[in-house]
Amino acid sequence: MHSPADEELMLQVRNGNLGRLGELFERYQTPLFQFHLRMTGHRQLSEDLVQEVFLRVLRYRHTYQPGAAFSTWVYRIARNVRMDNLRRKNPESQPDVGFQMAPDRGALPDEREQTRQEEALVRAALARLDDDKREVLLLSRFHDLKYEQIGQLLDIPAGTVKARVFRAVRELREIYTSLLAASNSPLRRDQA
Repeated sequence: MHSPADEELMLQVRNGNLGRLGELFERYQTPLFQFHLRMTGHRQLSEDLVQEVFLRVLRYRHTYQPGAAFSTWVYRIARNVRMDNLRRKNPESQPDVGFQMAPDRGALPDEREQTRQEEALVRAALARLDDDKREVLLLSRFHDLKYEQIGQLLDIPAGTVKARVFRAVRELREIYTSLLAASNSPLRRDQA
C-alpha cells in the first residue's frame, strides 16, 4: 500500500482535506515531542508544545508552499512555538534532554550499569550546551535533518550549520570529558 509523502499530505491539508492532518500528526508527534523534551526538559510542557505545533499547522496551513520539505516547515513551527513559550514563561531549570542509548539486550548487568552512567553523562553534557548548539545538534543527529534543511529552518547557509554542528559536537565532547573526570566514574577514561 502506498503511503503518501509528507508533502503530498500537507498539500491536501492546505487544500481543505483536514482529515489528512491526523496522518501527519501520527508521523511527527513522537519526533516533535522528543525535540521539545530534549530542548525543555519538561514532559508535560513538551506534550503541550506538540499540540500547539499542530494547532499552528492547521491555522497556518495556507502558508505551506508546494515543493517545500514538510519536515523543515514543521520544525520551524516547532522552534517558533518553543521560543514563544520561552518568552512567555522564561523557565529557569536545566533541561533533562531525554537522551537514551539503545539497550543491549545481551549486555551483562555491569555493562547495563555502564550504559546508564554514560547516558546520564551525555544528558548532563547536552543540558549544559547553549540552546543554539543543542538545537542544531539535536536536529542533525537525533532528528536526521540534513544541513540544508536546518539551514532553511534557521535562515542560515548549510555551511554555517555544518560549522555549528562541528562546534557543538566539540563542546559536547569537552563537557562530557570534564563531567566524566569529575564523576569518579568507573567508566574508562578513553571513551570520551
